Amino acid sequence: MKTARTFCACLLCVSLCILALAGCESRNKKDEDLSSSSSLISSSSSLPSSSSSRPAVSSGSSQDRLEEDLSSDLEEPLESSSSAAEPTAAAGSADFSQIGALSGQAVAWGPGHEVNAENRPTAPCGLQDRYGEYGCLFIGESGEKKIYLTFDQGYENGYTEKILDTLKEKQAPAVFFLTGHYVDTSADLINRMIAEGHTLGNHSNHHYNVTEVPMEKANADMVELHDMVEERFNYDCTLYRFPEGVFSEQGLALARENGYTPVFWSFAYADWDPENQMDEAKALDQLKSHLHNGAIYLLHSVSSTNAAVLGRFIDAARAEGYTFAAVGA
Repeated sequence: MKTARTFCACLLCVSLCILALAGCESRNKKDEDLSSSSSLISSSSSLPSSSSSRPAVSSGSSQDRLEEDLSSDLEEPLESSSSAAEPTAAAGSADFSQIGALSGQAVAWGPGHEVNAENRPTAPCGLQDRYGEYGCLFIGESGEKKIYLTFDQGYENGYTEKILDTLKEKQAPAVFFLTGHYVDTSADLINRMIAEGHTLGNHSNHHYNVTEVPMEKANADMVELHDMVEERFNYDCTLYRFPEGVFSEQGLALARENGYTPVFWSFAYADWDPENQMDEAKALDQLKSHLHNGAIYLLHSVSSTNAAVLGRFIDAARAEGYTFAAVGA
């Protein structure tokens, strides 16, 4: 009896040893699989996308690019689950594969100080000739004494109402380029702009520099604002102004693919800082001395000086034979 119990105990020990060895082997195999998967995920961040349709774009920081690559390669793109990122019928559907073949580098530009015999700044004239194929506007026609007033609406500072009062009194049209923040906070003023015959333009939702974010993100920023204005005001924007005025050939093509006319400017001055406003007499002199045929004036409605001198400027320009027109008219 004692011998039988001893035999059973030995048999039980052997069985336990076999089970323990099997468990260790299973855990080791699982660890190897996890280690292999981790290595694949880590190495994928240093590899280009396997999709041949991914355009080569100018993007932001290396961390941003890493997150974009991982999002695209390892799971469905975030844009596919967001209706805001889908182009509307009015905005069109951008062909990223073709646009991606264009340069994503920012084009250095500015109205500059050089002018021709007609007082038209030479830089916008040259840019109009070079990039006019994209349907963009840096300056109007040289043969017509027309002026185009445009305002960038990043946020409200209490002066837009006075600017609208002046435009109504003088019967002068203007384009107001809206950001998402302005749409969210200034519906009454936007409704007034529409009611009084002014044009609403797209200045993007988040004001991203298009040369510093992936093309898909720049596209979403453009289309989101378009949809916001259409849904809230039943208004279809057709004019686009690049945030910061920074553009690339990719950006121009993207705007055109979405059905937009990119609008730049041939005159601008330091009016955007509410805490550092130009003297009214000096500002009026700046506005008047740069009068030229086809002038596109970039102004900011946050400026107290602009609100104060706008009426005098319109009168002075008309005294010189200029008319104020809507962009595209």
